[in-house]
Amino acid sequence: MQLTLVDWLVFCSYFFVLALLAWWVNQKRAQNSSDYFLGANTMPAALVAISVLATSQSAATFLGGPDLGFRGNLSYLASNIGAVLAAFFVMRFLIPRYYALKVTTVYELLEQRFSASAKSHAGQMYLFGRVFASGARLFMAALAVSMLLFNHIDASGVMISVALLAGIGLLCTMAGGIRSVIYTDALQCLVYVTAALVVLVYLYSSLSLPWPVLLEALRHPLEQDGSKLLLLDFSVDFSSSGVFNIWSALTGFVLLNIAAFGLDQDMTQRVLTCKTPQQGAKALLSSALLVIPVMLVFILIGFLLYIFYQRADLHQGSALLADSFQGEKVTVFMYYVLNELPSGLRGLVVVGVIAAALSTITSGLNSMASVLVADLYAPWWRKRQSTGVAQQSAGSERHLVRAGQLAMLLTALALSLMAVLCYYWQQYSDMPLLAFALSVMVFSYSGLLGVFFTALFTRRGNSRSVTAALLTGFGVTLLLQPYVLQQISPTLAALDLGFTWQLCLGSLVAFLVCVSGSPAKVAADALTTSR
Repeated sequence: MQLTLVDWLVFCSYFFVLALLAWWVNQKRAQNSSDYFLGANTMPAALVAISVLATSQSAATFLGGPDLGFRGNLSYLASNIGAVLAAFFVMRFLIPRYYALKVTTVYELLEQRFSASAKSHAGQMYLFGRVFASGARLFMAALAVSMLLFNHIDASGVMISVALLAGIGLLCTMAGGIRSVIYTDALQCLVYVTAALVVLVYLYSSLSLPWPVLLEALRHPLEQDGSKLLLLDFSVDFSSSGVFNIWSALTGFVLLNIAAFGLDQDMTQRVLTCKTPQQGAKALLSSALLVIPVMLVFILIGFLLYIFYQRADLHQGSALLADSFQGEKVTVFMYYVLNELPSGLRGLVVVGVIAAALSTITSGLNSMASVLVADLYAPWWRKRQSTGVAQQSAGSERHLVRAGQLAMLLTALALSLMAVLCYYWQQYSDMPLLAFALSVMVFSYSGLLGVFFTALFTRRGNSRSVTAALLTGFGVTLLLQPYVLQQISPTLAALDLGFTWQLCLGSLVAFLVCVSGSPAKVAADALTTSR
């Protein structure tokens, strides 16, 4: 498969519009760190909601969502029950405190409650997990872009694609900061959702099957137990295959989304750009609800791909050969794009993959830069300034903006290196990369949840117990991984605990470790002013 002239016209048109938007947004340069990292708290709630939605999606969603529908059922949508419940928790307990404390990063709350070292260590734990998660997502996007642009996934094509995506992400956001991220996120979301809807309509039209026939085929799929239309799975299954049942949705997915919406700077930073906590809460809830129809579109594409390839007896299609695509490297959706889509529409899907990838990359660049500067660099720099070591000319807020831009460049390099590492790591690992990308943040989230629950609901804990809890949460999650259990005992390797249950256990142990510390001497009641 090679892209045609029409595909390239679609491709170039997208980049022209993206460049025009980036130029327009960047006309207003950030004057201080608040403007660069929080948009001076002037961003509209509707735009922020779309940005949070775009951040929660990625190329893994664009390619993996249809694959999920092709192989599974609707039960993934039930996990959004946990997302909505988590949104209400974050709206009630976290957003008002962040606004009351006027934080730049969410980890500044821990400085008020415990100490500066608690903030620093939590920020470092976030950065550790985010490099792995965002780097893996960048790699998956690069695989798709390399296949679509160069018709192969050799090292050269993947490396060029990684550099292309990271470079475009930098150009779009480096000058304008979070304001650029939010506006470009809105464009990316519009592009990839439009691409998905067009593919859905085209695929449905190509099947030319009436609704009753489609529904009957989905209710009684071949070589699969149960209906593909199953929404609520009440089976009691704690393994990896059961992570989308209702019990997981009401426990592990609630915790996962509390961490994503309220403790992960990547998403929470957007909510903090609104003018008031009420607008921030509205944006967060709206984004949690918008995820449901968007994800449904991708799953429906997977359902129709199942009919197209696995039920050729119902239409004029041909069955999909098992060896036609290579598991994680080429999903069934990519196989369809490469072999069935017409010119022009294929180019739109390429643009959709890139848009989904960029919405994640730009968000990661800015959020990681904000933690590097606000939580790690700025305290050190201000300390030097107060002792007279720093040059007087470096005392302006503009210095922190330049530091943020440099941090964004370093972050782009780190994510690119991680993506390259993933390329070689996958050659020697049997672990599915999509599963790795989706679950890797659990390593960081376990400790962060334990620490933040301690800060919110108790008066115990100190900087030492915070550090111990962060490390314990990471350690418990690591010990529950099959590849670690295999080294301990082959019998234990059969445990196969789903990542949502790993998060529940890791968070509980981290919480117990954190509350075991005596009350911090730093006044906790910078928090209670917002209660």
